[in-house]
Amino acid sequence: QAHVVESGGGTVQAGDSPTLSCAASTFFYANDAIGWFRQAPAKEREFVAAIRWRLGDKIYADSVKGRFTISRDVAKETVVLQMNSLKHEDTAVYYCAVDRSPTPATMKNSHNYDYWGQGTQVTISS
Repeated sequence: QAHVVESGGGTVQAGDSPTLSCAASTFFYANDAIGWFRQAPAKEREFVAAIRWRLGDKIYADSVKGRFTISRDVAKETVVLQMNSLKHEDTAVYYCAVDRSPTPATMKNSHNYDYWGQGTQVTISS
């Protein structure tokens, strides 16, 4: 049973501004944190950004701070990752995940996340 489904991604140009969406298969719980992680070839999965559903507070990895924006659409039960000023090193499979008991101290840790999407490939071409 899928809890979250990612959409968006594909092959884009450096400097483009695509968006990724993470939709709940049913709904997000008030205390959920929804995070985006990414994994590039031959690299470990790394944190990108996260948002707490009820509070709306956000955190970002230093590598994307100022370029990516995470937001939530409560009516659509969706979290959106707006990616600006893309670089070649942003090429990766991007995953959406849900943490059912987040704290500010744990939101960057993938091991705390309970449900994961299938991932969507983002490739930045020249």
